[in-house]
Amino acid sequence: MIIECPHCGKPVVVNGLGRPQLNIPVNKVYDALHQHHSVTTAARELGCSRGYIYKILKDSGLKAEDVIKEGVTFKTGR
Repeated sequence: MIIECPHCGKPVVVNGLGRPQLNIPVNKVYDALHQHHSVTTAARELGCSRGYIYKILKDSGLKAEDVIKEGVTFKTGR
């Protein structure tokens, strides 16, 4: 992608903007949380942020505290 420099006006080649997208499946997040009983530790293992774990769980209709307490089971839909 070529963009224009806001300071000098010259064209600059940019190879992608921002961080690469993480595509960690919810079952891996679930397993890491279930194993470690901590969002922080699970995030370190998966190489992502705590917020990412909360987002993935929210999108799947799960809550971290429910997964940690083993009050909910994960169904893959297979």
